[in-house]
Amino acid sequence: MLQVLIGTNIPFMKYRRWAYLFSGLLVVATIAWLVVHGSPYYSVDFTGGTVLQIRTSQTLPADQVRRALDRGGFKGFELQQMTGQSQGEYLLRFKGGIEDAYRGVEEAMLKAFPDVKVELRNQVMVGPKVGNELRQKALWAVLWSLGGILLYVGFRYEFKFALGAVVSLFHDVFIVLGFLCFTGREISLTVIAALLTLAGFSINDTIVVFDRIRERSKELRKETHSRAMDIAINETLSRTVITSLTVFLAALGLFIWGGEVLHDFSFAMLVGVLFGTYSSVFVASALALEIWIALDRRKGIQAE
Repeated sequence: MLQVLIGTNIPFMKYRRWAYLFSGLLVVATIAWLVVHGSPYYSVDFTGGTVLQIRTSQTLPADQVRRALDRGGFKGFELQQMTGQSQGEYLLRFKGGIEDAYRGVEEAMLKAFPDVKVELRNQVMVGPKVGNELRQKALWAVLWSLGGILLYVGFRYEFKFALGAVVSLFHDVFIVLGFLCFTGREISLTVIAALLTLAGFSINDTIVVFDRIRERSKELRKETHSRAMDIAINETLSRTVITSLTVFLAALGLFIWGGEVLHDFSFAMLVGVLFGTYSSVFVASALALEIWIALDRRKGIQAE
């Protein structure tokens, strides 16, 4: 079995308060951005607009189609190239209601590709009411997922572990949201899928660390809580690094070569993998340690 960072003895818990400061600054910066701007930037999925499905007589690379529409005066649209049996078909989403959108798309395409014929397959107007309903359902999907994880961890572990795990999940999702806002990216259904994927990745890494902490804390009763946690985290460090690095490289490949459709998804995954790994140690485990110490002090036991 491949292993790296064997025999490390890093005092992670010694630096947990610096991690609190770092995470706190990011959370405050995200809140400040949301207060100033009112809300994140939402895609057509959540704001409503015009959706076109077109077919071309020749299959064209999505990047060429996007450049043709850019030159035709269309801005801020989403383009998705259909796969499978729908070769040469593209799904276009435009914000707001655009009168005779197909005619403008056809003119832009014919100007860029004179030998290519364009056929309208479907045109749908998505109203703001539908977009608002989708936005609410997406929010509830994230909240119900986090709530289910809270129940699972609370059932499997003690309260101190459950609280730390759920706070770290909110931390990861919120900070990824912050980076999406800071970089001017839109929140779409694809990005929501990335956030839910990250929640699963983060809790999986946290569970592995918590399992080892629980085992080692029983074996190392004479050690302080923070020392027992440091030993457990160092013992899982190889697995954590290899797993996170594998996911990070896969997301990086999507970010570089996945095209515009997967750009925001892969960006969210890149940021989420980094902070999901970081939060397993410096948020979930650190908060579990703080609660553990507080509970012992209530019992009159001095612990650190």
